[in-house]
Amino acid sequence: MKMSIKETRVKKRRPEKTRRLRGGSAVLAGMCALLLFSGCERIKEAYGKLSGAPAAGAPVEAPIFAVNTTPAVQGQIRDYIALSGDIVAGSTVDTYSDAAGKVTQVYVTVGDRINRGAPIAAVDPSKPGMNYVPGIARAPISGIVTSLPAQVGMTISQTMPLARIAGGSALEIELYVAERFISKIALRQPCEITLDAWPGETFRGSVTEIAPTVDPASRTMEVKVNVENPGSKLKAGMFAKVRLITEEKENIVKIPSSAMIQRFGEIYVFIVEADGADSKNGIARRRIITPGILIDNILEVQAGLGSGEEVIIRGQSLLEDGARVNIIERVQSLAAN
Repeated sequence: MKMSIKETRVKKRRPEKTRRLRGGSAVLAGMCALLLFSGCERIKEAYGKLSGAPAAGAPVEAPIFAVNTTPAVQGQIRDYIALSGDIVAGSTVDTYSDAAGKVTQVYVTVGDRINRGAPIAAVDPSKPGMNYVPGIARAPISGIVTSLPAQVGMTISQTMPLARIAGGSALEIELYVAERFISKIALRQPCEITLDAWPGETFRGSVTEIAPTVDPASRTMEVKVNVENPGSKLKAGMFAKVRLITEEKENIVKIPSSAMIQRFGEIYVFIVEADGADSKNGIARRRIITPGILIDNILEVQAGLGSGEEVIIRGQSLLEDGARVNIIERVQSLAAN
């Protein structure tokens, strides 16, 4: 089969043309990749400017943590046991009749202050066919009538009380202390007493009597506390809340317990020191402390912290020693007493 000269020339030129097309495609692909890469770099640079992200190679600033602080205070702290009970008269005596019979007259009312020997009630011991002169039941002690079961017309026996008299003005509170606190109770131990009837006022008292045995059913021990009653504001029968002071310390350093952190067997707090390079912010410093009494969210610091040092009480959970902090709020310090 014979081919013409033109056809032969065409067939010989096709490979050269193909090589030219392939070379052009490679150059075009390289230019596109270069443009794409430069476009990505420009996008990254623009994004970094908009988001505030540091450019490559720029120094990274340390984060600043927002915190609340309060100064450590030197003052008093008290540990106590919280109890409650009813106020009762210091001495109470019931009045009885010498003979059984019918009550014909009552001479007193509840709340009357009477003297020893004052008449309480008249009791007629007469029976059918037997008439007697009514006998008078008299007060065995001086005091205030707190209860008066006797009523005119009722028949009583010699074992039925006619009246109850609280002697003197002394008042007591009957308390029941759990067995685990018995070792902390002692005679003449001071107490602070509050009542809902007199909000905002605190009355004083002390332990006057401790039961010699523990109730096996309730596992509690009875304790009696006398109550100072200025102005006769307190009455028998009132409900009182009592704090038995078990330990009292003066001139100690104390802080809110929320400042304390316990990690890996260490107990510490963070304080704020001034940053010489930045007047607006401070530097957090870790201080290992020795805790003491913890009561009512107040912590005694026995060692590791001084009075007046600014302690971080909120925002310290993520801090490390030397972290930069911004004080958002300075909380009022604890009361000294």
